[in-house]
Amino acid sequence: MNERIEELVEQATTIVNTTNSQGYSSSCANFDKEKFAELIVLECAVIGERYADGNYEVYNQILAHFGMEEE
Repeated sequence: MNERIEELVEQATTIVNTTNSQGYSSSCANFDKEKFAELIVLECAVIGERYADGNYEVYNQILAHFGMEEE
């Protein structure tokens, strides 16, 4: 898997550690699909803006296409 995608997966994942009343501990990974999708869209918008010579309209249009607010 692409290194950048792995970084985005990590950003969208939360590890929850719990200990029960008997002292046993466990961890659970919660993957937030919506956050991952938003991170991907933002990454694409930034790349689009970069290759459009700083034209933020590309950035804004990509965010608007996916129903996200401008940053």
